[in-house]
Amino acid sequence: MDSAFFLPEPDRAGRFHPTQATVGPWSPHTQHGGPPIALLAQALADHPSSAPMDLGRITVEFMGPVPLDTCDVQVQVLRPGKRVELLQAQYSVQGKPVLTAQAWRLAREPGICPAVADPFRVPPLPAEECLRFFPGTDGFPYGRALEWRFAEGGFDTLGPATVWARLRIPLVQGRPTSGLAGMMTMLDSANGISAELAFQDWSFVPVDQTLNLYRMPIGPWYGMAARTIINDGGIGTTTTTVFDAQGPVGLSLHTLFVRPKHPPAAVRSSTPRPGEAT
Repeated sequence: MDSAFFLPEPDRAGRFHPTQATVGPWSPHTQHGGPPIALLAQALADHPSSAPMDLGRITVEFMGPVPLDTCDVQVQVLRPGKRVELLQAQYSVQGKPVLTAQAWRLAREPGICPAVADPFRVPPLPAEECLRFFPGTDGFPYGRALEWRFAEGGFDTLGPATVWARLRIPLVQGRPTSGLAGMMTMLDSANGISAELAFQDWSFVPVDQTLNLYRMPIGPWYGMAARTIINDGGIGTTTTTVFDAQGPVGLSLHTLFVRPKHPPAAVRSSTPRPGEAT
């Protein structure tokens, strides 16, 4: 296993080299969305501010597949402010934007208002398990670079799922991985764990990801409870409650582009669920 998801360029700030650990299930030449999104989120969180501020929302747009190639990450302030500001980050490969992100950063003032709790109940951390990935595959590098423990569902089971996960390796070699970066490394898997269509027959790729946070996550374990809805026009959404050991931290939303991998006549609509006719 690689020592990290990314190796930093020693003499150039903001330049990174992705390792094989970033490779997802779709192609051996492209990354899973989680690690590069986490790299953008960490850059946004690390951007200097004049007062204590937390990220309240991060929206990431995929401009295309993320290649397994050297990248540059840059952050700029779009709307400065003492209490509320808007940041933008860009993940580029060979000068071409591959991922863009915008984030609202809000001033943190403990005790400024009454707290209203999220009623979501965090499930207990399950025991270590022998993980099965999508049917037809024995796993993929990104999937093996995290430890997954399912409280509901699984990669090999269709329908809503709830899972705990932790990183086996740091996001960037030689640097600590923040709670936010750890959670974002996991979060782009929400559509995979809650898939409603068989992985071997269907492509259900996120074109974006939005995470709204009301507090910063704390590792090393992060969790998500996800469900997917798809209409017959090939557009879907995955909605997710994200949490850590202390409780829920926010909500995320993916927009999905859904298409068959094979000619329509050869496609099965889904893997039969228990009790369904085959």
